[in-house]
Amino acid sequence: MRVAYVVGTTTGGTGRHVRMLAAGLVARGHRVVAAGPPDVEEQFGFRAAGVRFVEVPVSDRPHPVNDARAVLSVRRAVRGADVVHAHGLRAGALAALALPRRTKERPLLVVTLHNALTAGGFVGAVYGVLERIVARGADRVLVVSPDLGERMGALGARDVRPAVVPAPPLREPGRTPEEVRAGLGADDRPLVLTVARLAQQKGLETLLDAAAGPWQEPPPLFAIAGEGPLRGELELRIAAERLPVVLLGNRDDVPDLLAAATVAVWASRWEGLPLSVSETLKAGTPVIATAVGGVPGLVGDAGILVPYGDADALRAAVQKVIADPAEAARWAAVAARRGAELPGEDEALESALSAYA
Repeated sequence: MRVAYVVGTTTGGTGRHVRMLAAGLVARGHRVVAAGPPDVEEQFGFRAAGVRFVEVPVSDRPHPVNDARAVLSVRRAVRGADVVHAHGLRAGALAALALPRRTKERPLLVVTLHNALTAGGFVGAVYGVLERIVARGADRVLVVSPDLGERMGALGARDVRPAVVPAPPLREPGRTPEEVRAGLGADDRPLVLTVARLAQQKGLETLLDAAAGPWQEPPPLFAIAGEGPLRGELELRIAAERLPVVLLGNRDDVPDLLAAATVAVWASRWEGLPLSVSETLKAGTPVIATAVGGVPGLVGDAGILVPYGDADALRAAVQKVIADPAEAARWAAVAARRGAELPGEDEALESALSAYA
């Protein structure tokens, strides 16, 4: 089988997922090409996995001239493919526009939607158009949450299926929890960890509201591992209000942080199948998250779910876990059990091949 992957600008889970699928198919004897911006190859190394990589200028924002060039580039890159699998709304719309009308020679178009739009205004209107292009142009749409599936179905998508997006195997920590906590200044206080991009979607303003307290003694330290456009704004608020929050930036020692954390927290506006939550479950760290998108289905009853935007509920859930070691141990055990049940790379490959059939 000849499979062409189309991917836009990505710095995280989407790129790792596409690379995993592409490498897995090559290992099974399929011919695979990946098309995307040059920095995607730089970050994820498709060529090292035996995948032919074609540079395509897929920008992160809609632009008429650039998008027209991208459509032509995608059309050339996927020529001869049996299946074109685009990841993300932008890449999916470009792939749908690049392929000819439905003919016997047209490859099957599969689009995986990894995210929902959380912004409004002009950007929201443009992305609404892209959603319609994907819904009407794709043969199959794979979604990471039920709400995305409902939206695609309402827009006319003919075949909507759940996506399988596994977290990569979690490596063993390189340091002891005591060493990690000492390095963060949390020797004698609970450590509340968030692994997230510093962006609007992640609801970090609610996390800071919760961190402001009040807390029972000793107060927790909130550590946020990640980078993004909101760093400056967050730093100003943390300093002005003297919040017990530290911004760690991008980290390559997330397994160490998870092993040292008392609890891991997400205050997101929306999530699909966040790899950071999957990794936390696999690590057996207690989970608290907002009940949005695909999170309830991912976490099940192995974590505490709270409404988005409710800082009081988030604070109460954190206090419940950090105040009672037995309670924390119970949530750690159920998280580990859930983590062991999550699908792996083989299941993701089989799911993709089923969609290509």
